[in-house]
Amino acid sequence: MSDYILPAETRDNLKKVSTASVATALYKRGLRNQFVQGVPPVARKPVRMVGQAFTLRYIPAREDRNPLAVFRDRDHKQRVAVETCPEGHVLVMDARKDSRAATAGSILVTRLAQRGVAGVVSDGGVRDAEGIGALDIPAYFARASAPTNLTLHEAIDINVPISCGDAPVFPGDVMLGDGDGVMVIPAHLAEEIAEECTQMEAYEDFVLEQVQAGAGIIGLYPATEEENLVKFDTWREKAGR
Repeated sequence: MSDYILPAETRDNLKKVSTASVATALYKRGLRNQFVQGVPPVARKPVRMVGQAFTLRYIPAREDRNPLAVFRDRDHKQRVAVETCPEGHVLVMDARKDSRAATAGSILVTRLAQRGVAGVVSDGGVRDAEGIGALDIPAYFARASAPTNLTLHEAIDINVPISCGDAPVFPGDVMLGDGDGVMVIPAHLAEEIAEECTQMEAYEDFVLEQVQAGAGIIGLYPATEEENLVKFDTWREKAGR
């Protein structure tokens, strides 16, 4: 378990920024592989998903180990993960990008929502997608898939480093999800990324206004000409940004 605790102010700031801004900020730091590939939202939500990662790793199921009877075991890793993912965290599942079977369904995701979990992310399938989409909790999966997880997946490890959609995820990393998908922010960078992206979003709002008014983007986006930074400072003062 990571020792890092996401500050409330950082969480609030991240809820105001986009995965696109975070991707650019991480790229500036040499991190190019932090977007969870192929994992769209089950349904778009009015708020962004922000929370630290609590992970579940699946391996390929072996038939003699995964009959339905395994759910009688109170220590079954999938069920334990659902019951122990901390409030405010995001349950992140590694299904090896195999979406032919579900990694969760609406009952498990409802339980996560009831426990105050901030979201759920899997690079595998999901069953009862319509029911999950109707919940308030943000959820990201590769696609809808009816077969139970036991047909292809065995839940094997909880809260260990995983891959999710080709992105490395370490317990305690900060997950940010919006309509485009999910970014993984290394925990030690979360606060500086939140601050930088807050400023970046302000500049992009300024740029959008300029473009809508007919301005060209050369020298404006990115800001490579000083006069545009002067205009931005004036805009920020008027806009209270």
